[in-house]
Amino acid sequence: MSQSWLSQEERGSPLLMHLITWITLKLGRPAGRVLLVPISLYFLLFSRRARAASRLYLRRALARKPRWLDIYRHYFCFSATILDRLYFLSGRHGHFEIDVHGVESVQQKLREGRGCVLLGAHLGSFEVLRSLAVQFGEVPFAILMHVDNAQKMNAIMNSLNPALADSIISMGSPDGLLRAKEVIEAGGIVGILGDRIRPGDKTLTCRFFDADAELPEGPLSFASIMHAPVVLGIGLYRGGRRYEVHFEILAQSLDAPRAQRREIIQGHLQQYVSRLEHYCRVAPYNWFNFYDYWASASR
Repeated sequence: MSQSWLSQEERGSPLLMHLITWITLKLGRPAGRVLLVPISLYFLLFSRRARAASRLYLRRALARKPRWLDIYRHYFCFSATILDRLYFLSGRHGHFEIDVHGVESVQQKLREGRGCVLLGAHLGSFEVLRSLAVQFGEVPFAILMHVDNAQKMNAIMNSLNPALADSIISMGSPDGLLRAKEVIEAGGIVGILGDRIRPGDKTLTCRFFDADAELPEGPLSFASIMHAPVVLGIGLYRGGRRYEVHFEILAQSLDAPRAQRREIIQGHLQQYVSRLEHYCRVAPYNWFNFYDYWASASR
């Protein structure tokens, strides 16, 4: 699994990406969305491995054999959320209808002066969560993430919002965990996408759509070391201009004796995966891991 997504080549020329960005921001979102049709059709026809992975996932999420139209909708949903990132990162939130659930629980933790880990996934849009950071008040906010497998896209996104780019902490950098620790200790939020593993990561096995899947232990281990609450954050794309954001407290604290820490983390990681499965069933085309997610656990 770790090699599957890291080895996927980032497709698309920088010139084309810049052109799409210019069309979307200068001519409007409808003009940009017109381009999503041929882009989605292209990937439907020519991305054989990703298409096979989409079919495997959709068979589980839809509980039926997926049709070609289902796979196209999967690609189109992914493309639409990437296009909308241009608006979220450039501060144009007014273009969207965003329905928010559960934000009060996060606000309460921050009022208590407790930093927290915002645990997301490649499910829907994490950018819509970042755009809502203003609702948390003047607190430090950072994203601990992998940045090495989408460098062309990241370069464009960072140019739209340099201040936000400064808040990104590269996972694996020498001082990454230290910087994330400082944010938590200052009563801020550290966002982490917890559904992908990298070579060398410690993993735990969870049940996901009635099959074993390997997930990284690291994000919850970090929360345990920091004695920080863990908040699930999911931003579902619901079509058109609509997004639906859900915040849920996964753990008030992961404090545990060292001998029991891994067992405690396993339970909370399974809870995280169960909630991902729930939201995948609610919005099945929002899952954006285009590789065989269950492959490593089946070996």
